[in-house]
Amino acid sequence: MNPVLIAYGALGAAITLEVAGTTFLAKSEQFTRVGPGLACLVLYAASFYCLSLALKSVPLGIAYASWGGLGIVLTALIGVFVFKNSFDWAAIVGIVLIVAGVLIMNLLSNTATHG
Repeated sequence: MNPVLIAYGALGAAITLEVAGTTFLAKSEQFTRVGPGLACLVLYAASFYCLSLALKSVPLGIAYASWGGLGIVLTALIGVFVFKNSFDWAAIVGIVLIVAGVLIMNLLSNTATHG
């Protein structure tokens, strides 16, 4: 299988694990609840491990921008649908700009070119 495809799969797993970890962070109530607190730590550790695997083929800047940017967007969506947070128009525009930035870096930048 293509190593770049595997690396992007690891990056997707890293993003998913980080978002799940952040969700448990909110549920841990400042680490006063042991179960969600431990889940948060395990998920973050797994996320960083998967991120390290992605770095075998994905440039650091692209990997981190994707991990952070998409993590922000997905966490915001969980905030809306799970925790009933709301966002004003400025926050929505900001989230759209984050998505646009990640897409531009991954689709249009020569930085994302792999050998």
